[in-house]
Amino acid sequence: MSLSRVSLTALLALAVTTVAACASPTPAPTSASPAQSLAGQAITVYSGRAEELVGPIIEQFTKDTGIKANVRYGGTPELAAAILEEGRNSPADVYWAQDAGALGALAQKGVLARLPDSILNKVDKRFRSPKGEWVGITGRARVVAYNTRKLTEKDMPDSTLGFTDPEWKGRIGWAPTNGSFQAFVTAMRVVEGEAKTRQWLEGVKANQPKAYRNNTAVLLAVASGEVDVGFVNHYYLYAQLKEKGSSFPARNYYPRAGDVGGMVNVAGAGVLSTSKNTEAAQRFIDYMLLQKAQTFFAGDRPGDPYEYPLVSGVLMHSDLTPLSQIKTPNIDLSSLSDLEGTLKLLRAVGIL
Repeated sequence: MSLSRVSLTALLALAVTTVAACASPTPAPTSASPAQSLAGQAITVYSGRAEELVGPIIEQFTKDTGIKANVRYGGTPELAAAILEEGRNSPADVYWAQDAGALGALAQKGVLARLPDSILNKVDKRFRSPKGEWVGITGRARVVAYNTRKLTEKDMPDSTLGFTDPEWKGRIGWAPTNGSFQAFVTAMRVVEGEAKTRQWLEGVKANQPKAYRNNTAVLLAVASGEVDVGFVNHYYLYAQLKEKGSSFPARNYYPRAGDVGGMVNVAGAGVLSTSKNTEAAQRFIDYMLLQKAQTFFAGDRPGDPYEYPLVSGVLMHSDLTPLSQIKTPNIDLSSLSDLEGTLKLLRAVGIL
């Protein structure tokens, strides 16, 4: 991606300003159902997910259904901005985003159509749009990585809010320019409010955290002992464990209090209201919630994303902490769309 996350976010915000069933999740079907009437059709997918991660399962979708998927890859905010700029002339049928915030931004503009309940009900209500405009496909948990040679989970505060305590001075690593950190701050603004979020940012800043360029750099700094803890997403640890073995001296801590420090965000998808191939587009999203696709995302392969499957009955990677054991805040993931407000706050506090 040639543009930085910050600039892409700004691009999305610019476009936004210039262009105009709560049932229990259903266990995943084990295979694709017949779609003969759709075979030979073609859809266009705007994917904020990288080709190396989702390309193989998209190819399998075409083999199984006969529906051709033309994919435009790019950054999640960049593609959302393109959809808004293209308006009713957008060739996109499906928008597949890296995070729920961009999906929420498009939904607020009326760009996404409501999905059928048969698709929505496959996923727990906390991982889908309350209005049915998008659905989560996989999950990513926010965690605190800690150095196992210096700390145990018992040493960690119950809440991420506890890292403003002076005892953490000079011991924290973070990546404030990273999109996942900014989504976390956006979630804090939604759950805790602007004033408390500003207070937390100022409190952590007073503890003189070390800033890194991304989550991997934060985790490696934790493991090396350069810092004791770092705010990251869950899957970076597993890539290191796979490469360096179980002696890698870092582990993930899921805050006991269930605050935004343990939020589970999603990569999800929706169908554009302007799509002329609605049924085939819905078939694409439905396919990604089949057991075959969900297992693909959670499986043990080179480049494995170690993501959480969101459909009941699909086994996650054995190394992961089950979603049922992670306390998460009560938050509508669609509400994470105001990244510009987060950037403004981070600049005001002097973090960016």
